[in-house]
Amino acid sequence: MNADETYMMRAIGLAKLGEGMTRPNPPVGAVLVLNGEIIAEGWHEKAGGDHAERACLKNLKPKAQSLKPASLYVTLEPCSSHGRTPPCTDLIIEKGIGRVVVSVKDLNPKHAGRGLELLKAAGVEVVAGVCEKEGHELIAPFEKFITTGMPYVTLKLASTLDGKIADSAGNSKWITGAAARDQVQQMRRRVDAIMVGSATILADDPSLLPRPAEGRRPWRVVIGKTIPSNAQVLTDAAADRTLVRSRTELKDVLKELAEQHDVMHVLCEGGGLLAAGLVEEGLVDEFAFFIAPKLMGADGIPNFGKTGGLMANVTNLKFRSLEQVGEDVLLRAVVGQNNF
Repeated sequence: MNADETYMMRAIGLAKLGEGMTRPNPPVGAVLVLNGEIIAEGWHEKAGGDHAERACLKNLKPKAQSLKPASLYVTLEPCSSHGRTPPCTDLIIEKGIGRVVVSVKDLNPKHAGRGLELLKAAGVEVVAGVCEKEGHELIAPFEKFITTGMPYVTLKLASTLDGKIADSAGNSKWITGAAARDQVQQMRRRVDAIMVGSATILADDPSLLPRPAEGRRPWRVVIGKTIPSNAQVLTDAAADRTLVRSRTELKDVLKELAEQHDVMHVLCEGGGLLAAGLVEEGLVDEFAFFIAPKLMGADGIPNFGKTGGLMANVTNLKFRSLEQVGEDVLLRAVVGQNNF
């Protein structure tokens, strides 16, 4: 890994600190380097707040030194238009920064490449495409949101080695261990909405809120018509951020979340019928399977509530990563044609 890649990966790590807080903006990180030393860094902490570049430069200790030899590493092309904050390109030029390194160009067709061209016209050296794969993975939800008007869907399922998410009586506590459950809380903090089927509410009465929340306030979406009036999602302090929708409207529900609530990333936590519905309609972008080293047996509830499948109609996935989480394994996959 060369120096540019090292500093860019640091910027990507910073950007992740803002995940779940920035909608409808993407998470972005920035690192300013002078003479081989990081002299300032920052990230986009929340929507309406400073963009990463501005946050970074605010953290620069005042010094009587030129930034012409400095390099600013940014995970996404600096903005070039007025929004809730002024253009970051103007600030970079004003500070006299001599070099800007970008991972991913702006994905908004209205602005793509414009910021980089403005910087070049002002005499700033521009390098794009550093750690581009990781940069795209970071903003995959934003990319889908801005280019299709739909949210990115991560389907998370915790199952036994033989693919069961609950026993024959519907009990699922606990298939996976504490480490895996902690990681699910991290996943909840990264997203804008958490979706489950009504059977999950009936069986477990979950809050679906990240613990600890760390400032996150995701929407909770229940797919199904019948849930108890005293369910946590309808009675707790976050009840105003709960939506209950019919199971027959999955695509419409996702579109509503994007258009009316600026939701970029949805985490679906099952159950099996909802998981099958999302897969059948081609609405899942990423799969996250927490697999426990346990065997349930044939009468357990399957992770996908679907029967009659034929080999000719299987959903092809591509493995992205495999990691051990406590005693369990987290297997991430994407649909076969996905480039990420």
